Amino acid sequence: MSDLLLVEDDAVIREATQMALERYGLRVRTAVDGLAGLEAFERDVPAVALLDVMLPHLDGVSVARRIRETSLIPIIMISARSDAIDVINALEAGADDYVTKPFDTAVLYARIRAALRRAATGAKVPVSAGGPALVFGDLSVDPEAMEVRSRGERLSLTPTELKLLLEFTASPGIVLSRDVLLQRVWDYAWDGDTRVVDVHVQRLRVKIGSDRIETVRGFGYKLRR
Repeated sequence: MSDLLLVEDDAVIREATQMALERYGLRVRTAVDGLAGLEAFERDVPAVALLDVMLPHLDGVSVARRIRETSLIPIIMISARSDAIDVINALEAGADDYVTKPFDTAVLYARIRAALRRAATGAKVPVSAGGPALVFGDLSVDPEAMEVRSRGERLSLTPTELKLLLEFTASPGIVLSRDVLLQRVWDYAWDGDTRVVDVHVQRLRVKIGSDRIETVRGFGYKLRR
């Protein structure tokens, strides 16, 4: 049973979402504003955080940034606003996914499960050590140890960033469309928001080198050989 922290100031939405997710077997703790949510996180780190964007005292984007200072847990933002700037701001703060209101709790649960699977992949202990790493210039990726190094320095990637990079390294030089990446990385079995992919690619570029992942206009992205 996974522990989820839900930070939502609307009492009706908070209680309905908590009840729905608990029926799926999740343990749900709640907070009514950003500061209370941050305190709840610091008191007991959850497996995943579900944050409303518009929160009193400390908005959800700021809460996500504070969480990312110390933790790589999956963060899913929820909001009634779907403007590009709102989505991008939330994702750039470190969120892994973005869900707009009103949402279907079955779809929300599917996204939570997908986020938890990515986190489990990122924390996986290698079955055997010493396998060959994949090398792309000064970038080294060890899929067994789930370890990425640039110029010999180990990089700190979120589980979603790591899963995204592993998809690129599995097909170097091959163009991967945004829809393919949504399906493989985010486990979307439905049409998803491709802005999620774009922002994560940008975040990954900052960490591994801006020229490592190439944009192929009108098609998607590819890892330079």
